[in-house]
Amino acid sequence: MLDYDEEAERYDAMRGGEPRAAAAAEAVLGLLPPDAARPSHAARLLDVACGTGIVTRRLAAGRPGLRVTGVDLSPAMARQAAARLPGTIVRADSRRLPFPDGVFDAVTSVWLLHLVEDEGDARRIVAECARVLRPGGVYVTTVDKGASHNVGSDIDVVLASRPHRPASDAEALVEGYAADRGLLPAGRARFPGRGQGRSPRRAITDLRRGWFVTLPPGHPLADDFAARLAALPDQERPRPEPEFTLRAFRKPAD
Repeated sequence: MLDYDEEAERYDAMRGGEPRAAAAAEAVLGLLPPDAARPSHAARLLDVACGTGIVTRRLAAGRPGLRVTGVDLSPAMARQAAARLPGTIVRADSRRLPFPDGVFDAVTSVWLLHLVEDEGDARRIVAECARVLRPGGVYVTTVDKGASHNVGSDIDVVLASRPHRPASDAEALVEGYAADRGLLPAGRARFPGRGQGRSPRRAITDLRRGWFVTLPPGHPLADDFAARLAALPDQERPRPEPEFTLRAFRKPAD
């Protein structure tokens, strides 16, 4: 897995920056209750694994009256987020959130569950998100993140034979994690990964820096895949952008 303290300074630039953040925030907000006058209006939102806060800030700005709190485990990521949203960022483990039960109207975890290697940890994260969510509140999370990057390009053909591990954010699994905590399906949305269409040269860079967790730097097969990527045409041309999927789940009202 990438070292997110090392990644913090270049994280946004390497992942589509503000255009991708805007697309993510718009899709997330679209799954939250829209009417501020309704009792179900999301007035307080927790963004779990908020990273640099680039999406968190847009969530806060995109809905009048929405109070947003972000949490992230990486000190460097949390510092970046705190610079964007002073006084609203907490450094915390998403498996043990430092909040009482039922205090948030909405909880989000964007691009988190795919990073979790242990299915038990993924279950614990969803359980914690459900615990701090009030009855009637909404939990929104990305699913199938790794699969979203397979856009059918020549890069994907080369990488198809690389080692794989089971995806902890597979949609069916996440539905199960949510159901175990009494959360009910409440919507689905897709949004584009702006600026994330990979070129062969970008794919080689990602490979060298440990992006592909089953081919970490130094893996015996890494050089072979790098050579095959280097043989592709149009080394600098980005291939199509991925499309990410969000699922929303509602905690039943008492």
